[in-house]
Amino acid sequence: MPQPSAQVTAAEISRIAGVTRATVSNWRRRHDDFPVPSGGTEASPLYDLEAVRGWLQGRGHTSAATPSEELRTVLRLQASESGAAARLLPLVLATSRRGKEELAAVADLPDAGLIAHADRAAAELADAVPEAEAVRFRAEDANALRSLVRCVRDEGSGAALDVLAERELDDTSSGSGTYRTPRGLADLMAQLLPGAPSRVLDPACGSGTLLAAAARHGARELYGQDSLVVQAQRSAVHLLVSAPEAQVTVRAGDTLRADAFPGLTVGGVLCNPPYGDRDWGHDELAYDQRWAYGVPPRIESELAWIQHTLAHLDSGSYAVLLLPPATASRTSGRRIRAELVRSGALRAVIGLPVGASAPLHIGLHLWVLQRPEPGGAPRTSVLFVDTGGNRHTGSPSSSRDASARPKQRRTGLDWDMLSGEVLGAWRAFATGADSFADTPGTARAVPTIDLVDDLVDLTPSRQVRAAPADMDPALVARGVDALSGQLADSLGALQRAATFGPWQAAAGAARAWRTATVSDLARGGALTLLRAAAPAGRKDSVPADPSPEAGERPVLTASDIGAGTRPSGTAEHLRAGAAHAVASGDVLLRGVADSSGAMTRVADEEDAGALLGRHIHLLRPDPARLDPWFLAGFLGSGDNIAGASVGSTILQVSPGRLRVPLLPLDEQRRYGEAFRRVHELRACARQAASLAEETANEALGGLTAGALLPPAEGPSA
Repeated sequence: MPQPSAQVTAAEISRIAGVTRATVSNWRRRHDDFPVPSGGTEASPLYDLEAVRGWLQGRGHTSAATPSEELRTVLRLQASESGAAARLLPLVLATSRRGKEELAAVADLPDAGLIAHADRAAAELADAVPEAEAVRFRAEDANALRSLVRCVRDEGSGAALDVLAERELDDTSSGSGTYRTPRGLADLMAQLLPGAPSRVLDPACGSGTLLAAAARHGARELYGQDSLVVQAQRSAVHLLVSAPEAQVTVRAGDTLRADAFPGLTVGGVLCNPPYGDRDWGHDELAYDQRWAYGVPPRIESELAWIQHTLAHLDSGSYAVLLLPPATASRTSGRRIRAELVRSGALRAVIGLPVGASAPLHIGLHLWVLQRPEPGGAPRTSVLFVDTGGNRHTGSPSSSRDASARPKQRRTGLDWDMLSGEVLGAWRAFATGADSFADTPGTARAVPTIDLVDDLVDLTPSRQVRAAPADMDPALVARGVDALSGQLADSLGALQRAATFGPWQAAAGAARAWRTATVSDLARGGALTLLRAAAPAGRKDSVPADPSPEAGERPVLTASDIGAGTRPSGTAEHLRAGAAHAVASGDVLLRGVADSSGAMTRVADEEDAGALLGRHIHLLRPDPARLDPWFLAGFLGSGDNIAGASVGSTILQVSPGRLRVPLLPLDEQRRYGEAFRRVHELRACARQAASLAEETANEALGGLTAGALLPPAEGPSA
C-alpha cells in the first residue's frame, strides 16, 4: 500500500515554487482548492508534499526547489527514524553508476518496485561500502529513495552524499566536532609525502578528503577507517566515485582499540585525528606494542595517533598528521616528544595560520614523521616552518618589507602561496638537511641536541626566530617608515571621519516613530529576505563541496561582516546546496548575535558577485522604498538585535522580528548617510588601531634586535 508523501512547511512550499512566503499565504487565503493542512499546528501547519506539487502543476508552477533541497526536506520528516539517512548512503554509489535515463525509470517505479530495486543495489555493494549488507529498506523509505535518485540524476552524487551525511551527523551526538579537512590543506598534506606513494592509509578518514587528495597525487591503493559508520560509508562512496581507478578499502570501527588493518604497512599515512579525546583506550592499551616511543598519557590521545601511524609505515616511509598546537608543548608529552626527536622519527613541524582548518580560532600544526630505517643514517636536525603570520591572507604581516604591502586587507588564505612556501622549505630540507639554508622568520633546521631539553618545545613560532645577524637593518628601517606613513594616512582618514556633524539633539524628548517588522516589509514588497542562514547552535559540520556554480568565486562570511573585511571564504564555507550571489546594495546581517564587531553592512561593488556564506541573512531592499544604509543602521542596533534574538548561550537572530521606523524616503536617506558615516568611522578606527599596533611591534623588534637606532633628535618635548 502506498505510503503518505512527505509533509512540508509554508516556507518549504515557497522554495519549491520559487515565490515568497507572502505569496504562499495569499494562495492559502484566496484559493479554496489549495491543499488543506495534513499535520502540524495552527501556527505552523504542514502540507502533503505530493498534494502541493499537484496543485502547483495544475496552475502551471514548475518546481524551483533543487533536488537536494527536496531530499533534505524528506529526510527532515524522517528525523524520528534513527539512521534513516545512513541507510541511503550506499545507494549514492549504486545510483552514480547508472545513466540519467535509467535513473529516471527507477524514480518512476512504484513504491514496492523501488524498494526491491534498492535492496538489490545495496546487497551488491556489501564488499565496497561498510555495513551495506545490513541495509534493508522499508515502505516508509520510498519517498526518500525517490528523492535520492532524482538528486543524483540532476545534481550528481556529491550533492546527495553531502545532504545524507549532514542529516545523519546532525541527528547523532557522535557527529559533534566532525569537520572536513579543507581541500587546499588536504592537497598540501598529500604533497608532503615524498615520492607520491601508491599505498596510503588514513586511520581517521572522516569524509575521505585526505585519501581523495592522495589519489589526485598518484595513490592507487587507498585504505581508511573511521569510528562513525556514517563517515566510513561516506568516505567509501566518495572515494569510489571520485577515484574509480583506485583500489578502495574502508572499514568502520574504533581505530585505536580495534585496528581494521593490523598487519598492513603502507608507503604513506595522512591523518586528521580527533583532538582532546580522553576516552581513546588508555587503560586497555597500556601494553600495546605500538607504543615504541612511550605509553601516551591519558590526556595525550594525539601521541597515540602519532605512534599508530608510525606502526603502519613501511621502513623509511612518511606520515603527515594535522594536530593541535598543544601537542608540541604539553608537559605530559615531553618524554615521547624527546624520543621522537632522538630517534629521527620527527622530521618537520609546520605551523599553519589561524583559520586554516577547524577549529578555526587556533593555528594548527602539521607533523611530518618518518619510520626510521634500520641502520639508516642518523637524523641530526628537525625542520620548523612558521606560516602562522597573516602574510598568506593579503593583509599586513610581520615580513620586513612593509612598503610592498597592499592597503586592502582581507582574511582569506592563499593556499597556493602557503603551499609553495611550505613545500619549498620541506623539499630543500628533505634533499639535504645538512646543507639546508634557513629562511629568517619562516623556516629553520634546528639541531636535535638543541630540542631535547627539559621542555622539548616543538612549537614552530618559538623555534623559528630571526637572529639579529640575519636582519638587514636598512630593510627593517624602510619597513617601519612605510608603516609609519600608512599609519599617518590612516589617522588622517580617521580624523576626517570623526569630524562629521555637528550632531543635533532631538527637540524635547527622544523621537518616537511608528515601526514595521522585516516580515511586514517583506510581505509588502519593500524588501526581499533572499536567504536565511543555517540555524545557529547547529554546527554545519558538513560544508558544501565546491560546485561548478561556486567555482573560484570568493565567499562572504559572517566574520567578514563583523571584522569589516572583504569576502574571504571559499566554497567550503558554503552551506550544502546554497550558492547565492551578493549584489551591490544588499543589506547583510549576521545570523548569530555577539559582540565581535558589526552586525550589519551594506554590500558595495567590491562585495558584488561574492557568494553568501553560512550564518548570514541577506535582505534586498527596493531602492524606491527603502534606503539600504537606513535599513542596515536600524537593523544592527543593539536593542533591535536583542529583541529579535532567541537562545541562551548562542543567540540566533530572527530577521523577521527586527523592526524598522516608517519614514519617507528623503528622511531615510538622511539617516542612511549618517549611518554610512558612522560605519566609515568604525572602519577607520579599526584600521588605525591595527596599523598602530603593527608599527609599534616592528619598531620594538628592530630596536631590541639591534637593527634600528633611536632617532637622532631623541624624544619630542
